Amino acid sequence: MSNPIRTCIGCRQPAPQDELLRIALIDADGLPKAVFDPHHRLPGRGAWLHPERPDCVQAALAAKSLTRAFRRPVDCSALHS
Repeated sequence: MSNPIRTCIGCRQPAPQDELLRIALIDADGLPKAVFDPHHRLPGRGAWLHPERPDCVQAALAAKSLTRAFRRPVDCSALHS
């Protein structure tokens, strides 16, 4: 089985899925909240980031990439380092 290629929403570079960290949405009091999903088990759409590159997280937050990836407003407070 081949390893799927995903695109980091921070730097926009493609990479094998196992090199990226998945971000998923959970329902937090009616507002979708983005959380890290290291085991790829949470349901729904996912967004992908390089885990070893904090600049990718910062770029994704600055460009509001998660709002675009999930197609709705997202609480990103859990992703701030």
